[in-house]
Amino acid sequence: MTQIHILLVEDNEGDILLTTEALEDGRINNSISVVTDGEQAMQYLHKTGAHANARDPDLILLDVNLPKHNGHEVLQNIKSTDALKHIPVIMLTTSSSEKDIMDSYKNFANCYITKPVHVSDFMKAVTQIEDFWINIVSLPKRI
Repeated sequence: MTQIHILLVEDNEGDILLTTEALEDGRINNSISVVTDGEQAMQYLHKTGAHANARDPDLILLDVNLPKHNGHEVLQNIKSTDALKHIPVIMLTTSSSEKDIMDSYKNFANCYITKPVHVSDFMKAVTQIEDFWINIVSLPKRI
């Protein structure tokens, strides 16, 4: 099986630790890059600045509440860029706001998941994301 590369866009250190731990503990061959704000996410995806040699992600886990550019702005940028719009974007956030959910889907998010509060539930959710998006779904080949 080909290794899957996941870009995690998250500013909360605890959530970064839990997410990367859950992904690394999974049965799936993956690698993870982490950026902590919307500006870094766009630099990473457009391969500019410190991220000039960034690896193309196969899947993006994107928080809504980010510094510099929020998740909605990053999502709009991804889905309006021909070279990026094929990449599945999962909104993984603490926000359960109907407006955030609607805005995410209006901007072509592939799914919206509200982070569970309890650590064990959070770990299980990340494992299920990984299982579904990597074992069940057919992701596009790298362009």
